[in-house]
Amino acid sequence: MDIKKALAAFDALSQETRLRVFRLLVEYGQAGAPAGMLSESLNIPHNTLSFHLSHMSNAGLIVSRRQGRSVIYSANFEFFSGLIRYMVEDCCRVEFASIRNDKRRKCSIIELSTCCQPKEKAS
Repeated sequence: MDIKKALAAFDALSQETRLRVFRLLVEYGQAGAPAGMLSESLNIPHNTLSFHLSHMSNAGLIVSRRQGRSVIYSANFEFFSGLIRYMVEDCCRVEFASIRNDKRRKCSIIELSTCCQPKEKAS
């Protein structure tokens, strides 16, 4: 991932409506949801939602597909995983955060340092 793609994604997520939509799409998983369902669930007018979905799609955060007469939207999990990986690998110092691949569980694990945790007071 490059910095321009990361900035576009963060710009898209830095708006409350778009963040709410993205969070809901994450809950729907790979199956996604039609725009009408998103509009109803979040109480967002259709034209407003359409504007935000377009912005998020241009940033790479969501993908859409036609299913009959409906357009189904879903979170672009591959892109979002890349965004998180970019933040950890390119923006964090290794002593604060790192990513390791767990081959047994077939996933990546983010490890955060405890250096930033408040120290317990001595009794």
